[in-house]
Amino acid sequence: MMAERLSFRNITALAPMVRVGTLPMRLLALDYGADVVYCEELIDIKMAQCERVVNEVLHTVDFVAPDERVMFRTCEKEKERVVFQMGTADPDRALIVAKLVEKDVAAIDVNMGCPKEYSTKGGMGAALLSDPDKIVAILRTLVTGVSIPVTCKIRILPTVEETVSLVRRIEETGVAAVAVHGRLREERPRHPLHCDVIKAVAGAVSVPIIANGGSLDLVKTNADIEEFRKKTGSSSVMLARAAMWNVSVFSPSGPFPLEKVMEDYLKYAIRYENHAFNTKYCLCQMLRDKVESPQGKLLQAAQT
Repeated sequence: MMAERLSFRNITALAPMVRVGTLPMRLLALDYGADVVYCEELIDIKMAQCERVVNEVLHTVDFVAPDERVMFRTCEKEKERVVFQMGTADPDRALIVAKLVEKDVAAIDVNMGCPKEYSTKGGMGAALLSDPDKIVAILRTLVTGVSIPVTCKIRILPTVEETVSLVRRIEETGVAAVAVHGRLREERPRHPLHCDVIKAVAGAVSVPIIANGGSLDLVKTNADIEEFRKKTGSSSVMLARAAMWNVSVFSPSGPFPLEKVMEDYLKYAIRYENHAFNTKYCLCQMLRDKVESPQGKLLQAAQT
């Protein structure tokens, strides 16, 4: 019997975040009420060299690079709800990676929105926005090549018309959803979010649109998520920074005290042997402005 395909309608998702979206954070987000969790963006060239290893000790599936680094670790608990996000600029390589992870994840996402050099230097991430033909080629190849849903995440283009036209082309490839970060490629979190553009896109296509970019100004608490969804006219909402700061934002009965969230996070980090420096990075993000407090200083000094 086929497992039910992941739906992207009426969901709240943990957005893909480099260094943050590792297994402990994803599992904690699910515990607190997220419907879907995205892993951090993983680059196709690195992933294509990985070997799939079943880790009998941790009860995980690990994708291990030639240098023995675990590039991606997942487990049964998230299998039906984790989306594997890749950075790619090549349809064939994208398919190799998608086929490698296909049996262990619920969907595949292509990053077309990250403006950081890490993503754009190989023509990946937001660099793809200026090459719609390549976007279509990558998505078509994936949609026809794997049995699980394929999605992508974009930023908006300089005009509403261009953005709508791009999303219409994306929709024709057969993707299951499009996440739209309502900022231009060169805009940063301090710039106001263009909710009107997300709304125009959502009204122009029938594929589910996942609104992203509302942390800080629009989404501070769980109740704000629904408001943000209405304001953008989208099917679903994806949270990055609001979840990074306190992942219990996904819980209708939250938010929980940061102490508890950090403790819950640490339990997963230890249970799944998360890399100490990655764990430390995530905890420092949670502390935000308290990172210079006595507790923050202890945390920064920790080596294990």
